Formats: sequence, structure tokens, C-alpha cells
Amino acid sequence: MAKANKVVTKLSDKLVKVGDSFNFYMYDNGYMVDVGGKDSNDDWKTVKIVCHTQEELIALVTEAINMERDS
Repeated sequence: MAKANKVVTKLSDKLVKVGDSFNFYMYDNGYMVDVGGKDSNDDWKTVKIVCHTQEELIALVTEAINMERDS
């Protein structure tokens, strides 16, 4: 049986550093945040997280702003 993936709700679930930009997209039924950065192995990753509410979106943007930046 296939193992279920862990639900990602925070950038820090996947990244330890973020790049200098991020995008968010507005859809009819929610939002998506697209952020690039480095993981714990110092590998570059792109994380895309779906948000169902404005509060979830604001929480992710706030988290991205407050994370260490990859320079």
C-alpha cells in the first residue's frame, strides 16, 4: 500500500532558507504560494503550498519574510 505524504502547511517543513522573492497566486477556491530556497542538505528546492483561506496565505507570507535568506 502506498504511504501517504505528510501535509505541508509551513515553509519550514521543507526549507531552512528562502530566496529573495516569492510568488502567490489567487484562484477561485484559494491561493498558492511558490517559494524557492535551500533545504537542510543545502540543496535548492521549490515549494508550492496551497492555502484555502486568506489567513493561511498571510501566515505563509509572514513566515517567508521572517526566514533566513539564501545569499
